[in-house]
Formats: sequence, structure tokens, C-alpha cells
Amino acid sequence: MKLSIPLSALLGIAVTVTIVGVAVLAPWIAPYSMSEIVGDVWEPMSTTHLLGTDTLGRDLLSRLMFGARTTLWIAALATMISFCLGTFLGLAAAVFGGWIDQVLSRLVDLVMAIPTLILALVILSVLAPSLTTLILVMGLLDSTRVFRLTRSVGHDIVVMDYVEAAVLRGEGRLWIIFREILPNALSPLIAELGLRFIFMVLFLSALSFLGLGIQPPEADWGGMVKENKDGIVFGIPAALIPAAAIAVLAISVNLIADWVLKRTSSLKGGQNV
Repeated sequence: MKLSIPLSALLGIAVTVTIVGVAVLAPWIAPYSMSEIVGDVWEPMSTTHLLGTDTLGRDLLSRLMFGARTTLWIAALATMISFCLGTFLGLAAAVFGGWIDQVLSRLVDLVMAIPTLILALVILSVLAPSLTTLILVMGLLDSTRVFRLTRSVGHDIVVMDYVEAAVLRGEGRLWIIFREILPNALSPLIAELGLRFIFMVLFLSALSFLGLGIQPPEADWGGMVKENKDGIVFGIPAALIPAAAIAVLAISVNLIADWVLKRTSSLKGGQNV
């Protein structure tokens, strides 16, 4: 069957691949190192500094490239933790039911009752700052959203005839979770994966902007906005450039997720006919 990719998805793929490629190759293609001071404060765009310099005189393009590297891999790791934990616990709650479902659901409700950003700020301000702690906190807090979605989808699937047939065949609970329910829950989960990844990028950016994310001199897009925010008053766009990069990444990933969701839904519909 011929694969037809709409223009919007092609654009999203092209932009996302470009950003990922720049992030991976940053140490080799960046004009300067991440923390090297190469000019005056907030120099305008020029042939020497294509995006100008930041509040300390560092090349903004170089820091944007290294910032993409940091932002993407931290967001990806946190998303992986969030999805692995949230999906497994959500499907387990749907399949086992009873007191297991009630305990997990009430714990998730308790965590979700507190705004995620506020809870993360409290936890990160108490614990020793490190990348491992940051990634774990982001992943664990966001897994509650994945749990709620997966549990809801799992409850709809667990009553299907093919699941009941697997139970009557004597299949174990883990078999039912991973071989019967999970493959049929992929469509909404794939769409949610793109949204969760972008939320992680925004989450990390917000934490860095508030001073509890990536610490200087390391670069990430949220931290770059914080470092250069005072320049906005003087009409200097140094803070707007990383903010625009976050917006472009969010749009491109969502375009891909929408296409994947439509494709998986249409394939499932074709199989049911």
C-alpha cells in the first residue's frame, strides 16, 4: 500500500528532523562553544553573529544549538519515563480493577490536585539539584496524565470480546495487557506521546526560567529566555529567538502526531471492515 503523507505532516517531519539534527551535531557545527564570550552585550545580527549575542556577549546561534541538544534529550528521557510508568500502571488498573484500581486512581488524584509546576518547584527546591533528579521529577509528575488516559482507554477495551476470549483461554494478566489491550490503545497513546513531549519541553523551559531547571552556564531554551528577557524592554529580540524555537518545535511535533493518529485510526478502521 502506497504511503501518502500530507503536506502538513511533511513540514512537521522536515522541521523536527532539522531541529534534532542540529541538536545532535551541535558540537561540530556551532560557530562557537556554548559559554565562550565572543563579543559585546546584545550585539545585533551580523555576518559574524547570525543571531547576535546574548546578555553576556556569547554567540546566540551557538547557544541555541547547544540549548536544543539539552532541551530535546531531557524532554525525551522524561517523556519515556512518564509513558512507561503511566501506561503500565494505567493498563494494570484497568485490567486488575478492584482495590488496585482504587488505590492507584486515588494516588493520582492526590498528585493531580496540586498544580504540576508548583509541586515540581517544591520538590526541586528541597532535593539536591541534578539532572537525574530533574528528569525523574518531570517524568513522575507527568505520568499521572498518561495514567488517566491509559486507564480510560483500557476500561473501554477490557470489555471487548477478544479480551474476554483471551481470559477464557487462560491467558495471564500481563499477556492481556501487552498483547491484547496495548496494541489496540496505541492510536490515542501515540497522539498523547507528541503532546506529552511538547509539554515536557515547556515544563523544562518553565523550570529553567524560574531558576530550578538547567543551571548556567549550560544552555537550554527556557534558560535562554530568562537570561535575555531584560533586553525585550530595549527592543532586543534575544529572548524571543529561543521562545520562537520552542513554538516551532511544538507545532512541528503536533503536526506529526496528528498525522500518525489519523493514519493509525484509518488502518484500524480498514481492518474492522
